Amino acid sequence: MTASDQRQDGEGLHRQGLTIAKIANLAGVSAPTVSRVLNGQAGVALSTRQRVEDVLREYGYRRRESGSAAILELVFHALESLWALEIIRGVEQVARKHELAVVLTEMQGRLTPGKAWTEQVLARRPTGVIAVFSELTVQQQSQLATRSIPLVVLDPTGEPLHETPSVGATNWTGGVTATRHLLDLGHRRIAMLSGPVQWPCCRARLDGYRAAMDAAGAPVDPDLVRISTLYVEGGLRDGAELLRLPDPPTAIFTANDLQALGVYEAARQAGLRIPEDLSVVGFDDLPFTQWAGPALTTVRQPLVQMGAAAAKMVVALANGEELEQHRVELATTLTLRQSTAPPRRS
Repeated sequence: MTASDQRQDGEGLHRQGLTIAKIANLAGVSAPTVSRVLNGQAGVALSTRQRVEDVLREYGYRRRESGSAAILELVFHALESLWALEIIRGVEQVARKHELAVVLTEMQGRLTPGKAWTEQVLARRPTGVIAVFSELTVQQQSQLATRSIPLVVLDPTGEPLHETPSVGATNWTGGVTATRHLLDLGHRRIAMLSGPVQWPCCRARLDGYRAAMDAAGAPVDPDLVRISTLYVEGGLRDGAELLRLPDPPTAIFTANDLQALGVYEAARQAGLRIPEDLSVVGFDDLPFTQWAGPALTTVRQPLVQMGAAAAKMVVALANGEELEQHRVELATTLTLRQSTAPPRRS
């Protein structure tokens, strides 16, 4: 810890009626320990760090950063598809405009970053953090807030804290639009491959499907609804099971484009043609969908714009600006291509 850091900590605490000694006394730790917590340094036991941060939160301490790094931290649970690349493109567009570098962290399928990531971020003091399809704990969110590091969540996997800004898309509307398109073509045996329903975006798409079916007076056969994984393998496995039913669906709506690609392969293996024997609708409108055979009808999720919106929110918060909205939802639209047609038997 530098003399400048010590001076800034002391001045910041003094402005809020606190001293390092007082915080140390309230938390039952030494003054150097408080300074290490304030500066995001390692070497402090987790339970001790929590006691210090509890006191800081209780007294409403927010450090005024003067040495934030020109960095946007972008955290993904996985970097396995063009879905992530589209979001990165949006974030990078805004970061470049503000002369910020983008640092990527992939958690290899885990939803919550580990302790090491938290300590590294606190030490780096980035301009802000964007967590994509990730789930920071309440403690991690509080640690960032204590250090005045703004956090924005994109496509939260759980319900974010009320005060945590977040960006998403109109997933329910997208589910309604996709299903209504298939209903308008004359389909009634419409299957839905959902993603994990504990994730709000997947639950909303499934709820949209159910709402459209209900509005059309088309009963939802429980056998036609499958909770799958958001990958090609899930679409192939569960799509094949649907097509083996005694009364198979004439159309399948999938929770993302990767699942739809798996359904394409399941149909090929079953000797079915798309769209003559089976209509398929995806979700996301990733670049490869226009080159699928046939080109995929899908719900466009504006991923680049979502990444840009999250980055703009982080920059605004870092500049001390008030956000007009803490929750931003960008519109989804249906992209019509060649993978849907009326069923053979209306």
